[in-house]
Amino acid sequence: MKGALLEKRPTWLQLPSRERLRDWQRTPRWRDLPLLDRWLLQELLGPLLFGIAAFTAVSLSVGAVFELVRRVAESGLPVLAAVKVLLLRLPSFLVLSFPMATLMATLLAYSRLSGSSELTALRSVGVSTRRMVLPAMALALVMTLLTFVFNDAIVPRANLEATNSLERALGKAIATEQSDNALYSRFSDAKLPNGDSVKVLSHIFFARKFIKGVMFDVTLLDFSREGYRQMLTALIGKWNEDKGMWEFTNGRITNIDVASGTTTSASFDRYLYPFTRDPIEVAQLPTDASTMTVGQALTAERLLLEANNTKEARRLRVRIQEKIAFPAICLVFGLIGSSLGVRPNSRTSRSQGFGISVLLIFGYYLMSFIFSSLGITGTLMPFIAAWLPVFIGLAGGLWLLRQASR
Repeated sequence: MKGALLEKRPTWLQLPSRERLRDWQRTPRWRDLPLLDRWLLQELLGPLLFGIAAFTAVSLSVGAVFELVRRVAESGLPVLAAVKVLLLRLPSFLVLSFPMATLMATLLAYSRLSGSSELTALRSVGVSTRRMVLPAMALALVMTLLTFVFNDAIVPRANLEATNSLERALGKAIATEQSDNALYSRFSDAKLPNGDSVKVLSHIFFARKFIKGVMFDVTLLDFSREGYRQMLTALIGKWNEDKGMWEFTNGRITNIDVASGTTTSASFDRYLYPFTRDPIEVAQLPTDASTMTVGQALTAERLLLEANNTKEARRLRVRIQEKIAFPAICLVFGLIGSSLGVRPNSRTSRSQGFGISVLLIFGYYLMSFIFSSLGITGTLMPFIAAWLPVFIGLAGGLWLLRQASR
């Protein structure tokens, strides 16, 4: 009875019109931003869109259009399929253009305002240089988040679908549905006589073909029992979710006693074998890090460590850190571009801004490539190899900002 007397809280649409108006007026809107921020952001948006369009057009032409035109002319690739592949590859080039466009937009916008003495007028009323570049840094932060979302959620799937579409159009195997020569090696800990532990090879799982979760022509070697070797061959192998084991059909299992050299062998129609499902994950994972999300890359790193492939695991660990660090380039370029443009009497045209942007971008990526190589070889830790260019770029941008504030 008491609960029935309680009134439900009205929804927004059920509120009287005056209350809805007051509620709407309290919500943050574009006009709630300070006039200075709105003005500077409007000045930045035009060059930003121009930079995205320009850099995307150039990189897309060099990296994809010429190759697809050659495929259409030489391999008979249908034009519609080529257009589809081009659209699917567009996000990967957009991701590359976001940092470059951020650099160009901040450099051009602040240079134009500085050349027309508008920034000088702001300084005369007490607006600091750091306050002037604050909208640029906010825009750079938005571009950083956008780059991360594109780079992790959209680009890997789009690149994989582009590869599938291209191979499908050319009559080749579909990468997501099948793969050839799936190989998985598993290492386990073994005790030495002195009590130390060492990684030793315990299993080798090989399938000539993998199609939609099913392994064909499977060979499994088991070295886990000391003094014995076991070899299992089967026409078909698939993971049984209910049993949590592998289910092999139409095969033979052979046991070898290493000491005596005796062998026992038996055929089977169906055989359940206790083993990890990691071979399926290995077969399903993309082979190129650019087509992996961060989650897939972490899974691949774990599988490589289990296979004792430390070199490839280290390489992938560097790529994972680079995937996370790459979006932060927008912050670096936003800080550098605004710090260069906000200098008194700075005047840069679009062509000059494009040239300066290209030089800065080339220098930054060259530095990133050098540190990445040092990380892969083991000279630097993966985190340091991926993030050191970002830290150096931010330090350089802060130094430029300090110089411009004097």
